[in-house]
Amino acid sequence: MPAKSLQELVDHARIHSPFYADAYRDVPRTVSHVTELPIIDQAAFWAANVWPDNRLLTGPLTDAGVYKTGGTTGAPKLSPWSRTEHADSVTAFGEGMVRAGLKPGHRVANLFCAGELYGGFLYIENALHHAPVDNVRLPVGGAASEDYIADLIATFGVQVLAGEPMKLSAVAERLVQRGEAADSVELLLFGGDLLFADLRPILSRAFPKAAVSSVGYASVDAGLVGRPVPGDDVRVHEEFPNRTLVELVDDVTGEPITSPGVPGRVLVTNLFRTLMPIIRYPAGDRAEWVDAGCRQFRILGRSVEGARVGTVAMPTEDIRAVLIAADPGRHIAGMQMVQRRWDGRDGLILRLGYTEQPPEGLGEQLVEAVYRARPLYPAEVAAGAIHDLVVEWVPRSELATNPRTGKLQQVLDERPPA
Repeated sequence: MPAKSLQELVDHARIHSPFYADAYRDVPRTVSHVTELPIIDQAAFWAANVWPDNRLLTGPLTDAGVYKTGGTTGAPKLSPWSRTEHADSVTAFGEGMVRAGLKPGHRVANLFCAGELYGGFLYIENALHHAPVDNVRLPVGGAASEDYIADLIATFGVQVLAGEPMKLSAVAERLVQRGEAADSVELLLFGGDLLFADLRPILSRAFPKAAVSSVGYASVDAGLVGRPVPGDDVRVHEEFPNRTLVELVDDVTGEPITSPGVPGRVLVTNLFRTLMPIIRYPAGDRAEWVDAGCRQFRILGRSVEGARVGTVAMPTEDIRAVLIAADPGRHIAGMQMVQRRWDGRDGLILRLGYTEQPPEGLGEQLVEAVYRARPLYPAEVAAGAIHDLVVEWVPRSELATNPRTGKLQQVLDERPPA
């Protein structure tokens, strides 16, 4: 399906979707720039996208595929794609995979999750089918055991692994436990979540000859967002040409960000998706421009990710950076925050995964590093408002993941209901 101009997209949405007709009631008929349109209110968007009585879609569901989001940051949501929209999307994504390092003849093991309408496995499988280079597709799936995958790599000479970061690291850990290194693997393609620096050491040990790259930036609800940019920084992406418009806007004001290095919310407009139009839709992530022309952006993490303990904000990315800097021996192999409440006060547990037992006293050193970076935390502890920060070491495999998607759950709130 050819990409539409912004004006054509807006006209189509306004005429055929009751939701967009309401949202654009005060928008002029002629739209010269995307910033003239309101930012989509996600709560209202999904309230309109229900069955029956759908008010969002621009037409009936007669020839479409339906995916469901993983529900990592809220209730799962259904997202329909027409046949032509899906084909166009996976074709663009397959081209992005070549930019990420997919080469002619590569044997690719697809380790993404499938089932219950989740799109990860099917989307990547279709993107490989539509990629502009020949490739050998091995549809393994996320439910396969790490031993099965390790054996497959050895017997079939697998050259590319594509999967969630936690699945890739689980395979790596099993290889290390078996005393093996998968020298045939040339490329690790991760998707569905950020690949955090704390997973790099175990991946390097298991796959010593493998480059690491994002498979691309997309989601079930927003669809295509950005294609990977070759280079050392695997978080850097850019728009899919003639397919997406990506904006970064201020968290509070919604004003466009036009300077590099200034964090903001990611908005995406999809220029060819018309059954469920995506126009100035919040993708749920934060990012910053990395070039003066504001063409390439670095993903910083989820826009709502983090814990709050009393009055102390604990953003996951900031805390992870502190912990990694305070762990030169690279003992940490994953982190999640667990919020709990006991004795009438809130507390926070830093649950840290390991592949080899960490040395005595490291947990206390990490707590002190966090306190230095977040001095309000020990001040609130001293005031009796919250509990001391606690480090809990667990085997990497015991970090909690989403049961459908395999994504690491960054924050777990185990406090009792108010």
